[in-house]
Amino acid sequence: MSKDLKTASVLAFERKLDPSDALLYSGEWEDRHNVEDWPGVPIREKSVRGTISNRLKAKEQDPAKLDAAIENPNLQTVDVAALPMEHDTLMARFTLKVLGGAGRPSACNNSEYEARLGEVVRDYVEKHGFNELASRYASNLANGRFLWRNRVGAEEIEIHVRRVDQGVVAEQEIFEALTMPFRAFDSATSGLNKVARWIEQGLSGENFTLLDILAFVRVGRGQEVFPSQELILDRQKSEKSKTLYQVEHVAGIHSQKIGNAIRSIDTWYPTEGEQIGPIAAEPYGSVTTRGTAYRQPRKKADFYSLLDKWVLKGEAPDVGNQHFVMAILIRGGVFGEKQEQS
Repeated sequence: MSKDLKTASVLAFERKLDPSDALLYSGEWEDRHNVEDWPGVPIREKSVRGTISNRLKAKEQDPAKLDAAIENPNLQTVDVAALPMEHDTLMARFTLKVLGGAGRPSACNNSEYEARLGEVVRDYVEKHGFNELASRYASNLANGRFLWRNRVGAEEIEIHVRRVDQGVVAEQEIFEALTMPFRAFDSATSGLNKVARWIEQGLSGENFTLLDILAFVRVGRGQEVFPSQELILDRQKSEKSKTLYQVEHVAGIHSQKIGNAIRSIDTWYPTEGEQIGPIAAEPYGSVTTRGTAYRQPRKKADFYSLLDKWVLKGEAPDVGNQHFVMAILIRGGVFGEKQEQS
């Protein structure tokens, strides 16, 4: 290994887990094995009059000022999505393509670095394969993590994971999501092992892998469901305070949100107390809902510190962090080192 080896300034990886958007449909729980005629869940507008409920500053807590503020109605127009009263079940459906070539950069301007990285990846695959990562991805399909808020308060959840071969369903595994572990990856059933094997074959390039996932969530007639919320950058041009995502008038969940849930497999991050459970594989262990990065560079626990030490210095991290580094390469991204300008 050359002592002068440096990180490539151009270094990019394509994602190897490629989910589609999830579209939302409604129907009856008893009809979940015949879904072709299930209608899409529509998005509709609702105008509401809200009340003042935010935390007030000290100068705003004067009774007269508060009464005056409450007299002014807080009018809002929002998007909502709900099941019709004749249906009790939500179906979320998406596809997941698993691609080979994990750890092989799509762009790299340093051939020596690329060769060394290839050695590191090959050594990892020879020692560990993709079984551990594939098993964790499979668990997140089986436990319905990708449903996000739609998973909360459900009476029953059934997940159908189907392997598609040349446009035809070749195999299928069915899981009761609420019985699957959600904070650990210690469950090993024959169904989980089979789905993990499908994903492993895709990551290794052994087989083409395309999965069709259907999640049936029994939430109750007329109950609200939760598509993705759109990010409106210019609120001044928007008449609505909440805009929900839809595809051709059918409510949907962003593919990015689906992907985030599937790769929520990182339990190897350092903690100073109780773990919060699996977090998404991100270079700095970012969890935006908590405003926290669990893999701090000062602790040398972030992706870049681990990768540089492994590739440039030949010092492999512990096995858990090896899995983490490979999960980031599977996630994809642009990881080149910026050149300092003199």
